[in-house]
Amino acid sequence: MKRILTLSLLLGLFISSCKKDKGTDDTTPPPPPPVSAADKVKDTSLMIAREAYLWYKQIPANFNPRQFADPDGVMTGIRPYSKEPGFTNPVDRWSFGILQSEWDDISSGISGDFGIGIFFRTENDLRVTYVEPASSAGKAGVQRAWRIMKINGRNINVADQATIDFVVNAIYYSTSADINFQKPDGSTVDLTIAATSYQEQPLVLDTVYNTGGKKIGYMVLNSFLGDQTTMKNRFQQTFSEFAAAGITDLVVDVRYNGGGYVALQEELANYIVPNASNGNVMYKQVYNDILQEFNRTVNFSKKGTVNVPKMVMLISRNTASASEALINLMKPHMEVKTVGPNTTNGKPVGYFPIPVGNWYVFPVSSRLVNSANEGSYFNGFTPDKIVADGLDKQWGDLQESMLAAAVNYIVTGTLRAAGGETMNMEDLRNYEKLPMNKRKVLVDDSRTYSEIRKAILN
Repeated sequence: MKRILTLSLLLGLFISSCKKDKGTDDTTPPPPPPVSAADKVKDTSLMIAREAYLWYKQIPANFNPRQFADPDGVMTGIRPYSKEPGFTNPVDRWSFGILQSEWDDISSGISGDFGIGIFFRTENDLRVTYVEPASSAGKAGVQRAWRIMKINGRNINVADQATIDFVVNAIYYSTSADINFQKPDGSTVDLTIAATSYQEQPLVLDTVYNTGGKKIGYMVLNSFLGDQTTMKNRFQQTFSEFAAAGITDLVVDVRYNGGGYVALQEELANYIVPNASNGNVMYKQVYNDILQEFNRTVNFSKKGTVNVPKMVMLISRNTASASEALINLMKPHMEVKTVGPNTTNGKPVGYFPIPVGNWYVFPVSSRLVNSANEGSYFNGFTPDKIVADGLDKQWGDLQESMLAAAVNYIVTGTLRAAGGETMNMEDLRNYEKLPMNKRKVLVDDSRTYSEIRKAILN
């Protein structure tokens, strides 16, 4: 009995020792901490980019999306991996993320700001470039070409960096500002301008000029965003008026047009295209090799009766995306000349909104090429005639330098090559110092990410 008790005790001690040893020697790692909702959204944003991004193969395997504050940071973070043949530097400058509530306003043409654009005409001459009619500035009567003399009591008389920073914050990121304007007649007015929500009106002006034996249709289009039905109705109305006037030539002013919906660009192209190209290829949309089944070819479907042989487009560095695509896709089908102070933005690629949590992410997902398979204009389009932006003149003034150059070409056939007439280079540098407070977008809303995911999984 003593022997049995002794053995039992020893066995118990052995088992107890084994249990302790097992616990001591256990190398199983502890469970990972729970993933936060914010990190899940960032992880998903990267997963989407690895499927939809045009240059997805170049994103490193160890790319960590959680190093960024939000999905916009993730989209910005993938840009350096957009290496394109023929270009030394990465070409993507546009992939971004945005809260869905904010994008819904932007895409429908709802803004919450003063409703004005600004550029330096010269070192000490800050001008209003455009005014949204329904904005606070528009309702106060502010017009293009008005000079800004003071903001909140500060003189605006030099385009140095400190002044530029002050102006940008005061005009684009403030809720209100006291502004002293000088009108073209030399009189001044003090106005308090407040940031408000309003509906943008992208089609600023359409009119017809009878000059030099020509009837010239002129339209100013500041974006391809807004309510699409409303915009299509405006195009129809404009080109009906052009047709009734019997226009012989066309000038399309997209100097401040940062792009928008592919569908609206298509609509305008179908009004502009000559009858002879009806049914021909307008453009091809090309995705990465994972998404080849979504590649598509869009043909012209002529609208209206305007049938002009050539078009002059007024451009600048702020001409981007859908407005650049319009230049590119029309070139094989009619004579297209460009006039402006500098090259366009250089954005031949686009994307579509992909929901992630309460965000949308926009990794560059496709490129547009014209019927001649041209579409790598990452360096932008250089103007055929370099001319200063006539910031001292209002829209439609035939003395405004860019419009005057376009009309002169149409009437006389004279258009000097780029470099034949240059801006003062110091004025050009001042003109380029202020950013345009608009996103540069080419958005295809004919695709949804659920369609893309279904294709990938199948």
